[in-house]
Amino acid sequence: MRLSAWADRQAAAVMILPAVLILLAFSLFPLLASAYLALSRFSLAAGGYKIRFVGTRNFAKLLIGSEQFHFLGTFGRLSVLDYLILGLAVASCGYGLWRYLAGGRAGLLGLAGRLIAGLLALALLALALIVLNAPGFPGSLVVTLVYVVAGVALQFALGLGLALLCAQPLKGRNFFRIVFFIPLMVTPVGIAYAFRMLADMGKGPFAPIWQLFGLAQFSWASDPWSARLVVMIGDAWQWTPFLFLVLLAAIENQPRDQVEAARIDGASSFQIFRDITWPAIAPVAATVVLIRLIEAFKIIDLPNVLTNGGPGIATESLTLHAFIAWRTQDLGASAAVGYSLLFVATVTCVAFFNLVAQRTRRHEA
Repeated sequence: MRLSAWADRQAAAVMILPAVLILLAFSLFPLLASAYLALSRFSLAAGGYKIRFVGTRNFAKLLIGSEQFHFLGTFGRLSVLDYLILGLAVASCGYGLWRYLAGGRAGLLGLAGRLIAGLLALALLALALIVLNAPGFPGSLVVTLVYVVAGVALQFALGLGLALLCAQPLKGRNFFRIVFFIPLMVTPVGIAYAFRMLADMGKGPFAPIWQLFGLAQFSWASDPWSARLVVMIGDAWQWTPFLFLVLLAAIENQPRDQVEAARIDGASSFQIFRDITWPAIAPVAATVVLIRLIEAFKIIDLPNVLTNGGPGIATESLTLHAFIAWRTQDLGASAAVGYSLLFVATVTCVAFFNLVAQRTRRHEA
């Protein structure tokens, strides 16, 4: 009886143990193996391969070594305006840290997290300013941040605008809801090839339009910023429907009685959005942006197919950088780039969750 009772108590753990072991085998083991590769040098040898432990040399190569131009970029000169922006950023971080300490709820873990997030944000801002100024050139880290920050902001603005539009009592709105959902059902590689065809200014379907505006001879793939713009447009076409659907559901679930009361009182559409709609959907908006941020850091299909990372390395994301290093058998550098991406993405997303997502939920409660 005692053994039977013990077995009954352990039944839940025993039933779930196989699933836990499988998840650990397919997630924890690759994570540890890639960590070892990031600290090693992989090379082919007679009859197989050789892995030699080199410590942090792979990371040093990315930050101050031969791969600095590829990872960080080439440095330009900071202007007076750049120093002013950095000063304002330092002051903002210092003020936020002072408010956290003055709140009386500061913990060691929270303080450490805010220091890491603040220092990383300042370092990335300084890096972006110094590589985007002539004669600087951004590396894969800053290019990824451009895709993440500018791309997600564009997608959120488009998704929110379309959601507000389709929430209105318009004719055919159900049709457009279905149409807006289509990009989510297409694979990223398919979207990349479609945009590669659409952006062909010589033979693509929009070639007559480019010729009409005198752009037929312009090669967007040879200009760094136009190539990045095409990648971001393709990414926005793919992911805007995701934000649109979630935000539309949140808008349609807002309290209707408050909206009707505000309209009766003569409130404008902007006032209704500012005072009723936005507070109601802010927690959902913060959550969906967090999900999109996590996904945006992993962008690889569009820059790989559209531009192959070019011109040069102008459109390479960190994931594509790691893939190219892996394809050339430089597994140590590939793992180092991957772990750098993991660190930046984790700190960014955790900071966004703590500073934005949790606050919106707290205000809602």
